[in-house]
Amino acid sequence: MRIVEYDGGAPFPREPSAVTVGSFDGVHRGHRKIISRMVSIARSRGLRSVVVTFEPHPRRVLEGGVSEPLGLLTTLDEKVELLGAECVDLLCIARFTPEFAARSSDDFIRSVLVEEIGAECVVVGYDHGFGRNRSGGGDELRRLGGELGFDVVEVDEIQIENEHFSSTRIRSLLAEGRMEEANGFLGAPYMISGRVVVGEGKGREIGFPTANILPPDSYKLLPRAGVYAASTVIDGNPYKAMMNIGVRPTVSALGMTTVEVHILGWSGSLYGRELQFSLLQFLREERKFDSLEALREQLEKDKKGVELYS
Repeated sequence: MRIVEYDGGAPFPREPSAVTVGSFDGVHRGHRKIISRMVSIARSRGLRSVVVTFEPHPRRVLEGGVSEPLGLLTTLDEKVELLGAECVDLLCIARFTPEFAARSSDDFIRSVLVEEIGAECVVVGYDHGFGRNRSGGGDELRRLGGELGFDVVEVDEIQIENEHFSSTRIRSLLAEGRMEEANGFLGAPYMISGRVVVGEGKGREIGFPTANILPPDSYKLLPRAGVYAASTVIDGNPYKAMMNIGVRPTVSALGMTTVEVHILGWSGSLYGRELQFSLLQFLREERKFDSLEALREQLEKDKKGVELYS
């Protein structure tokens, strides 16, 4: 997959293309259905397959003054990784600014999708809208498609047990710690990635050394505070892990939310390394214990729970 950044200035590598456009936060199963359809059409017609996405997420720009900023399901790097697995030819990362947001859907479709990318087919979801005030929906696309010579394909909704697919729904499930349901909507385990940084060493003192993870984006959504069964890959080898998300009330009085992970079967230093964890199941709420020994005993129980989780 080739990746290009678009800031409205540099000329685009124009080529007859099938295109889909969206934020694609989480790259969930609904997104993947749209992208898969677009890739299939591109291959059948000899076109280039193109995904256009935005950085930063449009709501971070348009709702910059809200008290509770949007929690992202995927960082940009995670999104790029997931989109790469969909066999897309070209990923266009459009820099989303207030000026970009002010462009009309008509202007975006004409100048970016058609003139610069070379769209001959535009594939969107059944409820898609883009451009200023999300005015570029199916009707607008079909009108311009007839004028400019591109086809429009709308992909039907998919549901799980009559539930609508949306990034908003997945965020609410994560906030409740309902990992298995969230992962069902995502189509893959929820990821937390980050660099291993130096911690206080409290875990090592009680026999549970932890890797302290610094997420690369402060907007990344952390699920409900608590202990999770997780997994990771280090140097090509898979490991089970137990992850704590929260303020560590037994060992710290700072009240700062942290992510720390005990990796089963691993020994050695991980400082400075970038790791990626898949969250599999919520095990229990975070709580304060009366002593470090009581915490250690609970961690032994948590470890057995992780070992039993397949």
